[in-house]
Amino acid sequence: MNTDRREFLAGVGGLAALTAIPGATFEDLPPRPSSSPSLPAKRDFAIPEGLTYLSSAFAHPMPVASARALRDYSDLRSKLDVVSRRTEEVDIKAEFAALINAKPSEICFVPNTSTGENLAVNGLGIPRSGGNVVTDVLHFEGALLHLGELQKNNGLDLRIVKPRNWRIDIRDMEQVVDKNTKLIEISLVAMPNGFQHDLKAVCDLAHAHGAYVYADIVQAAGCTPIDVRSSGVDFCACSSFKWLMGDFGLGFFFVKESLLDQMTACRQYGYFQAPQLDSHILPGDPPGDWPYTWRLMPNATGHFEVGTPAIGVMRVLQQSLPYIRKLGVENIQAYRQPMLKKLQTEMPRLGFAPLTPPESTSALVAFTVNGKNYQTISQRLQQANVQVRLTPNVMRISPSVFNEIRDIEKLLDALS
Repeated sequence: MNTDRREFLAGVGGLAALTAIPGATFEDLPPRPSSSPSLPAKRDFAIPEGLTYLSSAFAHPMPVASARALRDYSDLRSKLDVVSRRTEEVDIKAEFAALINAKPSEICFVPNTSTGENLAVNGLGIPRSGGNVVTDVLHFEGALLHLGELQKNNGLDLRIVKPRNWRIDIRDMEQVVDKNTKLIEISLVAMPNGFQHDLKAVCDLAHAHGAYVYADIVQAAGCTPIDVRSSGVDFCACSSFKWLMGDFGLGFFFVKESLLDQMTACRQYGYFQAPQLDSHILPGDPPGDWPYTWRLMPNATGHFEVGTPAIGVMRVLQQSLPYIRKLGVENIQAYRQPMLKKLQTEMPRLGFAPLTPPESTSALVAFTVNGKNYQTISQRLQQANVQVRLTPNVMRISPSVFNEIRDIEKLLDALS
């Protein structure tokens, strides 16, 4: 009996292309139309009438086409018909690889960003392999928790760089990186305030000392240009429910091709890593010394994917990733800059001190909130039907492709 995982994927919604051919590059993809849709792309999203949504850094709305694809999948799934139908195939890994200038063979699915970070750290044998890890205060809270537990329970030599003027200065990082540094961990775009590292400078620093770099790219992928080749980053990961316009439960992990076979310290195994399993236990099966024989794929999938990914989310990404590529990440970044600039100019006049460096071009900006005024601010935003990320101390604002300058003006009017 032959169990072919490629055929299985083809059955569950025509997703056979997910097991990308090792060595293939995004250049093998069909070219996308050169003309980008006009922005703002309001009709591509089902934002409720009257709502001004400025919190895409928290969770980005699905495009209408993605939501329709998910409904179609759910309908097939409920009828047990999903295993017998095929749809137009979109190689999701190749689409994501194209966004960050990687090879599809360097991409695997993970359920979330934190899983990718754990795979990078565990695969390098940290802390058993010795050496220190360098990170910074603005790195993702879940990653700092992970590293902090390794420090507390396993003796990890952890060095945390503090910000100056809400920036992480590369010179401060240079002071704690040495010949024993094993890994530098950062968030490319910081979740709390949108600060963006110079990824190439961080990688140059690490590589000069024989260290590796892991970058959390969840607040950058899909909205901020990323080039894993020119930056030299070794590992990066992201979920898809933010700027990739996907959903919870599926994301991507990138590992530089030359490092794949070095990630053996805490290797995990599962049936999904083998494109074919040959049975030797059922009537008619060929004889074998083991119940099954198999071979593992040599790509990132063969190293790290152990089981079936979230098929419904894959359907969503079949729509959203080509859509993002059609819009163009550089166009998305350029389009939002006037909105962010207006916020950086006007919010301090209303008494909100900036937490985001003025030179930032990331997709989010943050400002301090006077805790005494929190309830009043919250009520004003609710009355205006404006949604941002608001806590008693911080307001984070993150416009996307469906927003326009009038949305920023509506927010400012509500706060005036």
